[in-house]
Amino acid sequence: MTIESMNRRTFLQSALAAGPLAGLGFGCATLEGPKKPGFEISLAQWSFNRSLFGGKMDNLDFAQVTKQRFGLDGVEYVNQFFKDKAEDESYLAEMKKRADGEGVTSLLIMVDGEGQLGHADENQRTQAIQNHYKWVSAAKALGCHSIRVNASTGNQGSYEEKMKRAADGLGRLAAFAEDFELNVIVENHGGLSSNGKWLAGVMQTVDRPNCGTLPDFGNFRIQGDEWYDRYQGVQELMPWAKAVSAKSHDFDEEGNETRTDYLRMMTIVLSAGYRGYVGVEYEGRNDSEEAGIDKTINLLRRVRAILARGGILTC
Repeated sequence: MTIESMNRRTFLQSALAAGPLAGLGFGCATLEGPKKPGFEISLAQWSFNRSLFGGKMDNLDFAQVTKQRFGLDGVEYVNQFFKDKAEDESYLAEMKKRADGEGVTSLLIMVDGEGQLGHADENQRTQAIQNHYKWVSAAKALGCHSIRVNASTGNQGSYEEKMKRAADGLGRLAAFAEDFELNVIVENHGGLSSNGKWLAGVMQTVDRPNCGTLPDFGNFRIQGDEWYDRYQGVQELMPWAKAVSAKSHDFDEEGNETRTDYLRMMTIVLSAGYRGYVGVEYEGRNDSEEAGIDKTINLLRRVRAILARGGILTC
């Protein structure tokens, strides 16, 4: 069955399977037809990682490609593609100028490789926090609302000890980012951070309004063959979500993602009250980067139309 062939009864069955939907609609119109799209679609720069790492695309051209090739108006940068430019004011100004010129909103920077914010050694944890400061400043210069970081803790300590260390690092970084009016958001990105219950516990411990999550549809491998249930994980992280990553790898002949039920997943996302951007992050290898991005965008648009007909998007 294609997602387009779903009738109202099938939609409701899928919605119920997603988990508690007490917030479905959130006081919006229900079956009167869509009034707004409900969520916008952005493009995560990692979707072009092969082209960027291979020198086939320049970081400065990303916003233009996003708007002119795909018709999207939101971008999510990855620090790896301009790692030596975090404190280069003229370069950041050029990035912002190009995005603004295309009518594209710079949403966030995904920050990797700056140390473990939950390191067991307090000095190294502090150093990791400070390593992120320049990206907070860069995100502010670009007009972003957040930096995405990792809740890395290493192997030392118990479940609870790692939670406490991660909360300490994130909380201290969020306190710094508060002066920039920026959020620090955490993605499920391997290790304990891919355990939804654990990361939700970290958020509860931090308890700061500018510290949140970026639920990713696919990053729920804890280690080896140990996987956390992706639907449960996203549902557990949505109360703190300030961005959402629609991870995709492969598609069937009907255009559905083969690893994630997008209708079920987006029902979870939207029933939590989320109405922000959903970022396309194509990570597959069977399609070209452009084809994979196109398929992900088309799938999100089809799911959005179904959910609008079901009443969940008419805010």
